[in-house]
Amino acid sequence: MSTVQDASSVGSLFGAEAAKTSKSGSSDTQDRFLSLLVAQMKNQDPLNPLDNAEVTSQMAQLSTVEGIENMNKSLEALASSMGASQMSQAANLIGHAVLVPGNAVGPGQLENLMGFELTRPADKVTLDIHDAGGNLVRSVDLGPRDAGVNVVAWDGLTGSGAVAPAGAYSFKVSAVQGGQAQSSIALNVGLVNSVSQNSEGVQLNLAGNGSVGYADIREIF
Repeated sequence: MSTVQDASSVGSLFGAEAAKTSKSGSSDTQDRFLSLLVAQMKNQDPLNPLDNAEVTSQMAQLSTVEGIENMNKSLEALASSMGASQMSQAANLIGHAVLVPGNAVGPGQLENLMGFELTRPADKVTLDIHDAGGNLVRSVDLGPRDAGVNVVAWDGLTGSGAVAPAGAYSFKVSAVQGGQAQSSIALNVGLVNSVSQNSEGVQLNLAGNGSVGYADIREIF
């Protein structure tokens, strides 16, 4: 009876070990598997020998662990390769203007470009421009707009027709379809000064100390 209990304990140990991803490589995993399998066979009950199906199942577990290890290595290599490729592509954007998520706008050239992204078409879109103090400077009815990225330009004038003074402004987009509000993403233009990479991937460092992810680019000017 004690022999059967010992074999059961070894089997449980094998199951726990095989479920873990090896930290020292597939070679160590194979060595441990063989050692445990031999121990199981030595301690099995002669009247109830180890079933072939159980051995096959345990070998399948080993293959699964090895497959996960190899897949992780492949994914790491692929991620590293993609990161290097994106860095190279992003470097070509230095000195270029890009349309990215944000709501900053200004009356000066290039600063006056604004954009928004609609997930669905809208039969009415309104754009409100505010000054640094949150005061409404101008409200523009943009009419119906299609889904996707839309780009508009501010002529630098206030609602009264006066020229807006230089300064920091922001804008807000309101979209409505059939009387129901629609979601939208505000987009502004930024000048790429440099590129970098961190845990979140390739980053574009914009003029004014802001930064956005490479994947956030909607348009390049």
